[in-house]
Amino acid sequence: MRENKNWNGKHIAISRVDSIGDVLLTLPIAAWLKEQFPTCRITFICKNYTAPIVKYYAAIDDIVKVDDLFTLSKSEQADAIESLGIDAVIHVFPKKELAKVFKKAKVPTRIGTSHRLFHLNTCNVRPNFTRKKSLLHESQLNFELLRPFGLEEIPTFELVNKLISFFSVEAQELPEEFQTLLDKKYVVLHPKSQGSAREWPIEKYTQLASKLIGNGYEVVFTGTESEGQQFRNLIPQDEKCHDSTGKLSIDQLIWLIKNAASLVACSTGPLHIAGFLNIKAIGLFSPRIPIHPGRWRPLGEHSTALVFDPKCEKCKEKKTCDCISEISVETVFSKIGN
Repeated sequence: MRENKNWNGKHIAISRVDSIGDVLLTLPIAAWLKEQFPTCRITFICKNYTAPIVKYYAAIDDIVKVDDLFTLSKSEQADAIESLGIDAVIHVFPKKELAKVFKKAKVPTRIGTSHRLFHLNTCNVRPNFTRKKSLLHESQLNFELLRPFGLEEIPTFELVNKLISFFSVEAQELPEEFQTLLDKKYVVLHPKSQGSAREWPIEKYTQLASKLIGNGYEVVFTGTESEGQQFRNLIPQDEKCHDSTGKLSIDQLIWLIKNAASLVACSTGPLHIAGFLNIKAIGLFSPRIPIHPGRWRPLGEHSTALVFDPKCEKCKEKKTCDCISEISVETVFSKIGN
């Protein structure tokens, strides 16, 4: 499978067209490629809404937005990719339509996991590994797809963690209510996950908000407008409690998180943003495989992953369990204060 070639001067595309957290945990493979082949060019293929995240990672040279690509006809899609002169594509997130486009565009090296049947016809390099039962972190698992580039061993979590240093953001102008917060001590609370993760109860987030306010912090709740509609009438009615749901762009959200004292969330995108920004990211998790913190905890030197009971029998036996709800407000607050 290993090609054993010099990829310096070559054009490599990395395709990850799912959510913010998944995209962030894929970015370190770009840094590894740049370290091995300094003159290679890397294009990242992502959804439009994750492009503002990708642009801040120094190892990425160009971005292709898949939503825009798919507005073209099938032949135009292939022509657009072919015009980029890509030498290899890494399908980190398998997507049949994209795999077909890259084959039609005659990209010479097309890499995708052997565990997707459609890759038999669309990819000519198919690493054989499984994510579902692995105890490796998601960011480490992505490195399995780099074996065709000469990778011998999967980097340790600690080594991958160092690659967040390529992430550097630009200052943003925030709406006035939040711009004035930047000189204050505040904590970001992100209660929802758009259904992608087990969630800590909103009642506990509101209790935590009240406790933080009582201890000299300001609090900002974040999320989409639809998420805000689910909880904004429950949050503390206090001048030190701010509702930013539906009011910030991705760039503005990143800048708000960058300047926070801490962020609390379940396993979702803003938690990983906080990790990459090296602020105190406190993640609330279930110990159930494959959604456990060993797989999905945030990167970053100041990140913490909390579970109620690492040995939860219900989670171990795949039974219905909501033990994440048992994580106490006091436990979370103590991590913010440390």
